Amino acid sequence: MLELAIDGQGAGHPILGRLEACIRPGDRICLLGSSGVGKTTLLNAIAGLDRSLPASMIRRQAGLRIGYLFQEHRLLPWRTLRQNLALVGAAPARIDALLAQVGLQGCADKLPDQLSLGMARRAALARCLAVEPDLLLLDEPFASLDAPRVQELRALIAAVLDARPGMAMLCVTHDPRDAEALANRRWQLVGKPAALVEVRAEAGDPVRDAG
Repeated sequence: MLELAIDGQGAGHPILGRLEACIRPGDRICLLGSSGVGKTTLLNAIAGLDRSLPASMIRRQAGLRIGYLFQEHRLLPWRTLRQNLALVGAAPARIDALLAQVGLQGCADKLPDQLSLGMARRAALARCLAVEPDLLLLDEPFASLDAPRVQELRALIAAVLDARPGMAMLCVTHDPRDAEALANRRWQLVGKPAALVEVRAEAGDPVRDAG
């Protein structure tokens, strides 16, 4: 699905070092690491938003569809939820079903500013799902939510993944509990420049090859 062969130092990248890994269909990966180590930077690179890395360092399968849930919901504030989903190609008949899937039935004609933070994040998740992604990128999806809302969103994301067993996920988080609830693989970024290690959950020992 996607292969990383990043030599950040060789490319003059200010944050990322040497990273080698692959993401396969059905992988549920949580990416952990300290603040500022480069987790969001890596997500942006995978999404194709960091143009400082040569394209050859991130090899994607042809036609790979990526849904990206940013830390901010990035919904257009002057558009209703229905209109926001339509902008990414969701058919009218599918919009209500997508919103219902994330617990927002009856909210299609609301504006983003009429929603709570948790609701807006779920609406943004529905927009991600509207593109029928092969790979779902989540950047701190639980940030700034209270404990009950975190549990609700964790359960929702788990249900979304269970309903789409071939879809892969890469989720940035600071909380190991998110990995326990969602992940079948754990990555960790460490050092400066950042290197990627895979943590074997059963042993708790980092393994230098994340591929």
